[in-house]
Amino acid sequence: MEAEELFDKHAAMVYNLALRLSGNPADAQDIAQDAFIKALRGLPGLRDAALAGTWLYRITMNVWKNRVRSEKRRAFWKTFSLDRGEEDGDEPPALQIASPETPADKAMENADEKATLEKAMAALDPEDRAILLLREIDGRSYEEIAGITEIPLGTVKSRISRAREALRLRMGVLQNDNGT
Repeated sequence: MEAEELFDKHAAMVYNLALRLSGNPADAQDIAQDAFIKALRGLPGLRDAALAGTWLYRITMNVWKNRVRSEKRRAFWKTFSLDRGEEDGDEPPALQIASPETPADKAMENADEKATLEKAMAALDPEDRAILLLREIDGRSYEEIAGITEIPLGTVKSRISRAREALRLRMGVLQNDNGT
């Protein structure tokens, strides 16, 4: 597989993963760029081109983990948004209404739920959040997640279970704090 083919085929996937992990486009671009630089260095050692996607997932995850570790003091991993690109201080995430026919009260309710979910996800351990995103957002199998993260299959299953439970608890606490 050539470098250009690798980039053309997987650039969107790598960027989207980096965006979901980091929570903002600037950091996602940096992570994606670093991941592709590492991938290009390791490309001659890639034996099976069919596994390039999983291999790039693993590289992207590792670049993100290293970044979280190195930037922990600046609270890099605490900012997480599903629909807002930049951290704007205390402002809530931008409201995006999918359909013009959505009633205003339903849209506000959805925005509140999304904000609660974002806060709950941000409170999770970064690695648990990453594994949960791979499973719930990307729809990856447990086996794929184990391969991507280089964590044993049983550990992946238990961490996803614990992350789901922690998310449920945090959602309940945040909803109660908001008076809902």
